[in-house]
Amino acid sequence: MKKSVLLLLALVLAFGAFGLVGCGSDEPATDDEPAEAPASDLPAGVQEILDRGVLRVGVKADVPNFGLQDAATGEFSGMEIDLAYALAERIGLTADDVEFEAVTAKTRGPLLDNGQLDVVIATFTVNEERKEQWNFSETYYQDEVGLLVKDASGFESLADLDGKRIGVAQGATTADAVQAEADALGISVEFLEFATYPEINAALESGRVDAFSVDKSILTGYLTDDSSILPDGFSPQDYGAAFKKGNDDLTEFFNDMLAEMRASGELDEIFEKWNLL
Repeated sequence: MKKSVLLLLALVLAFGAFGLVGCGSDEPATDDEPAEAPASDLPAGVQEILDRGVLRVGVKADVPNFGLQDAATGEFSGMEIDLAYALAERIGLTADDVEFEAVTAKTRGPLLDNGQLDVVIATFTVNEERKEQWNFSETYYQDEVGLLVKDASGFESLADLDGKRIGVAQGATTADAVQAEADALGISVEFLEFATYPEINAALESGRVDAFSVDKSILTGYLTDDSSILPDGFSPQDYGAAFKKGNDDLTEFFNDMLAEMRASGELDEIFEKWNLL
């Protein structure tokens, strides 16, 4: 009797072991049990953009060589546009997945703050005060403030603009830079603010202002046969990409991209393409 019970128990245990082998994890996944997707190497803040399928970028629409929108087609072009495309590619998106929003010096910060944009690449000058409000990348381009005047004016330097009117962009740091230089020279100047660069240029053409002041590389896009950029240059301007405060993932990702582009020469190629070397 005992032998029969022991034999039966042995058979039960043997059958159970066989069943476990047959149901092992070596079986291929069925349609009902899909295989897990490989883990992403992207930081969470960057993966979120890839999952959304759209990179939202604030750029200038009125700055030749940096960010300029074609009035007929609506297409954007310029060095900063190419940086946006490079960022999208490294995230895993395409140029068609980049959604551009035209911004001004006055609107770019609020659009970041309210989450409408992932990044602003728009001749955004980095300074300590702005670093308290937004995350900034490393500098990708350095410029200096200059002055565009009509040749017929006879102006040869900022000193000649004593008592004159200078057009600047709303929300820009230009007026502070020019004022500091004017104070050092002991002259007095008046500033008129405009929403866009074309408006400042139109004011210069019509005589409403005596000079158009912004970064020199921007002024080159508004040069004509009867105007000149004065030799004065002051207050170096470091351009950086801006991100919502606390968005460290995307900020570091952009910085890594810049380092790679500098090392490979890709960044210089973009500068050369847009005559910014």
